Amino acid sequence: MLAFYAKTNAPSHVRNLFERCKHYLESTTGQPLFSVESLISYRSTLDKHTEWYLGSLRGFIKKWSELGYSGVPDETITLLNKWKIKGNEKGFAVQSMCPDSGPLTDIEMEAVIDAVITAFGEKRLTLVDTSYVLILAMTGRRPTQITGLKLMDLIQQSDKYFIRFPRAKQRSQAWRQSFNQFAVVEDLWVVLQQQAEAVRQQFSTALGVDIPPSLIPELPLFPALETASSVSDLKEQLRGDHLHAPSKSIRLAMLRVEKTIKVISERTGEPVRLNPTRFRYTLGTNLAREGKGEYVIAEALDHSDTQNAGVYVRNIPEIVDRIDKAVALQLAPIAQAFQGVLVVSESDAKRGSDRSSRISNGTSNLGTCGSYGFCGALAPVACYTCNHFQPWFGGPHEEVLERLISERNSVLEQTSDSKIASVNDRLILAVSDVVNRCNAMKNEVIDG
Repeated sequence: MLAFYAKTNAPSHVRNLFERCKHYLESTTGQPLFSVESLISYRSTLDKHTEWYLGSLRGFIKKWSELGYSGVPDETITLLNKWKIKGNEKGFAVQSMCPDSGPLTDIEMEAVIDAVITAFGEKRLTLVDTSYVLILAMTGRRPTQITGLKLMDLIQQSDKYFIRFPRAKQRSQAWRQSFNQFAVVEDLWVVLQQQAEAVRQQFSTALGVDIPPSLIPELPLFPALETASSVSDLKEQLRGDHLHAPSKSIRLAMLRVEKTIKVISERTGEPVRLNPTRFRYTLGTNLAREGKGEYVIAEALDHSDTQNAGVYVRNIPEIVDRIDKAVALQLAPIAQAFQGVLVVSESDAKRGSDRSSRISNGTSNLGTCGSYGFCGALAPVACYTCNHFQPWFGGPHEEVLERLISERNSVLEQTSDSKIASVNDRLILAVSDVVNRCNAMKNEVIDG
């Protein structure tokens, strides 16, 4: 039976069935296998948190009987068909907005993406780890769907970009048997094209020859290169998942990313914990906040039905409607959204002698950009969260803060949409941090 499931389901599902059978057998020692008495006895040992064990076991036993194997009495199947069994508890992390395992806030998500891009640019994150986290953040797909990708699944149609994800958790379907196409932004597309080119080169280097053009589209986007043998065997190996990275590689990558970027949560004051599931929760939660229904959320998360999508719309976590100046100044030190360095004056800044490096709000100069590279970001809005920005001690940062908060409140009043109004919340916290630092510096001067 386990061999049957191993051919048509994910390894994690096979392991779960094994664990459920093992628990049943250990709990009903001495009773006839799959008998009515043993199942009634087993159910009596479960509570509302573990009743779902029996749900998994029921499917296993019924499939056992359907395949014609002996050992399951007819009266057992009759009993199992009559029982109503609750599923496992769903949605606690989402509905509680758990800061460790639930959806990321907009501020946390923005900080994670910015930190990942910065770390990749500084070569502190690999291309593979960067690709993993960006796919998770922008598509919310499961690890097994991501590691199951091949180069052919990156699709460009005119000026639009798509990823053709293999579906997961589809009953009795073989690996890469059905697909869903997901539209992505050009930024993600460019990163994945770099990853695809790197894969081509890695396979050629590992095997010592050029890969035949007909096989290149079949190459895994995220390979387990150590399992590759020779070009003669490559075609056969590419038919299965032998050359694809295991899904656990994404969970391990998230741990590496978490330790590398060390983004601080404004909710806890601690580094944001990252795992693949949190990105799925975040996508579903954001869609619910935008007023999308269960069917739209289920489609976006690639669910086959709406039973799990309901947790997002039943209790939509609220976004703070108002952020006043006092709240922003209090949250700023916790969030650590400001990544630059406060300098006393322009002459103390890196590139301080270069007038073209000045950052202005249109009426007054705020600080200096310490980067020598080209930047297409909108100044000064993007500057306060950039690690190259050097705000001046005497700059009108408090005016910037008050304008941002005023604009936020105005957008909220005009649209009644907290999601739109909160788009600059991380920037508000970054500017607030600069204001706090300037005030602290003033106090030091006065005390001195």
